[in-house]
Formats: sequence, structure tokens, C-alpha cells
Amino acid sequence: MSTKKSTKKSAKKTAAAPKRKAVKPVAGPKRAAAKATPVASNAQFMAHAYAMETEAAERYAEFADSMEVHNNLEVAELFRKLSRIEQLHADQILEQMGWRQSPISVASVRWEGTEGPETADPTELHYLMQPYHALQIALVNEKRARDFFAHLARVTKDAGVRKGAREMEEDEAEHVRLIEEWLKRTPKPDANWEADQDPPVLSD
Repeated sequence: MSTKKSTKKSAKKTAAAPKRKAVKPVAGPKRAAAKATPVASNAQFMAHAYAMETEAAERYAEFADSMEVHNNLEVAELFRKLSRIEQLHADQILEQMGWRQSPISVASVRWEGTEGPETADPTELHYLMQPYHALQIALVNEKRARDFFAHLARVTKDAGVRKGAREMEEDEAEHVRLIEEWLKRTPKPDANWEADQDPPVLSD
């Protein structure tokens, strides 16, 4: 037996990008909120915040690439938009701090979890996912980021870090509200949204 794909709309499925598990409606966080290694100054805190936003932007860009591979262009463009938004947040941190670049490289930032709190989970992707699902992913990420800063504001002993964390918590809470409003304007998928009208076929 040899495996062949239908030639019609073949860009939807490739061996390098298999079908992912479904994104569950109104999904909750699948991992514990990430915590950064201890920060001793506001500058170090802002460098961590910059890393968080940058990592989020990079992951959304990766998601967009994956959706393009599957010819899911509407969702790909939405992930590109989310990536640009996160990169804008990162650029605003540089401007606020008067930095040309972060004094701490993004790669050197370590989290107690596997990734930063605003970095999306790749197992949430599905090649037939719709904009509603993408926004649900974004909502979970924004809530994790909000909770991360809220926790840091509670536990830090540095007044400058506490002030910065509370400001970032407020920003992320506003992002949560914006995504929630966006979701209200976005059509919910049908119950059979995972059904593929052109699935892979097996032939001798």
C-alpha cells in the first residue's frame, strides 16, 4: 500500500505538518502560569517583559506559517495580525525604556515553566481551525500574562518592579477585554467544523 493525497487542494495537508488535535471552544490554560526567574530591578523586569512579548510575536508568526502550509489563509492572516500586535507591545517597551535593544537577550531569559506566559501552545493548532479558535488561543495567552504580572506584583519586594508589574497587569487586562470584544464579533464555528470535505485518501 502507498499513501497518496488527493490532488485537489493538496496544500491543506502535508507530511511535514500533520493534523493537530482540535482546539476546544473556550479553552482554559493547559499549563501552569509561567514565572520568571527573580528580578532585582525595574530594568531587569522590563527586559523580561520585552522577552515575553517578543516570544509571543514569534510564536504567532510560526502559527501563521503553519496555517499557510495548510492553505488556511484567513486564520494565517489573523495570526500574523496577532504577531504584529505583540511585536508592537515589545517595541513600546524599548521606547519606554529608551533602549535600542534589550540589555538582556531574549534567548537568555529563563522561565520556571517551559515557556513564557504569553507564548501560545502549538498543540492547540488544528489545520481546519477558524478565526474564533485563534482568538480563543489569544485570550488564554492574555489571561496568563495578566495573571503573571499580578503574581509578580504581589511577591516582589522591589517597589519599582511592583509598580511596573501593576502597570503591565493593567495593560494585559485591557488586552483581555479587547480580545473578548473581538470574540463577540466573530462567528462561532459550526459543530462539525473539523469535518474535512477533501480528506487524504489511500490507494494501492
